[in-house]
Amino acid sequence: MKISDMNWFAVEDYLRRDDRAIIPLGSTEQHAYLSNSVDSILAEKVAVEAAEPTGVPVFPVLAYGITPYFTAYPGSVSLRAETYGRIITDMLDSLAGQGFRRFVFVNGHGGNSPGQTTALEWLNDHADCRIRWHNWWNAPKTFAKVQAIDPVASHASWMENFAWTRLPNIGMPSSQKPMSDLDKLKTMGSQAVKDYLGDGNFGGFYQRPDEEMQAIWDIAIDETRSLIENGWA
Repeated sequence: MKISDMNWFAVEDYLRRDDRAIIPLGSTEQHAYLSNSVDSILAEKVAVEAAEPTGVPVFPVLAYGITPYFTAYPGSVSLRAETYGRIITDMLDSLAGQGFRRFVFVNGHGGNSPGQTTALEWLNDHADCRIRWHNWWNAPKTFAKVQAIDPVASHASWMENFAWTRLPNIGMPSSQKPMSDLDKLKTMGSQAVKDYLGDGNFGGFYQRPDEEMQAIWDIAIDETRSLIENGWA
């Protein structure tokens, strides 16, 4: 049940019987040979598919996030942490004012983590509300499946290469890229990051069989759905 497929009458009717809302969070940034919108595509798709049988509405993905380390890559857009925090707060204020009380942020980008702190700060002033922040790709069961398939997996590698994040007619290297020094990356500005990474893949194969990816996706959907449905008391 996507908010974009509802009018305000339908939302008002929903709020008479439920107070949950799902907010996907993404980013617009380089993902090597994959779409620049990988994080947004995946966060929204996992949220929609997980929520479908529950009837909980899913808001449009917030397609911009915090990614200062990739701004040297054309097409990448980074919000300041302060800006991002204000957006999170404004969204929560708007929805809580209408009667929503339980929020699931389905996050698809690690750089957005300051938003979780902002949400928790907001919660201190809204004791009647509940917030869950779900990094879907590294949730325990989902990430365990990734590691079981291939432990050399990271940003822009095979673990983000789904049929729905691939671009048509774009070939990819068949080799396994050595894993980058992630601690070193944290010490660099964006141009140095680009010079160090090259194509943008942090390390790992660029693609694995779709059957393996579907197995990961199925677990991600189940894990996200359980978070939407259970344990709110």
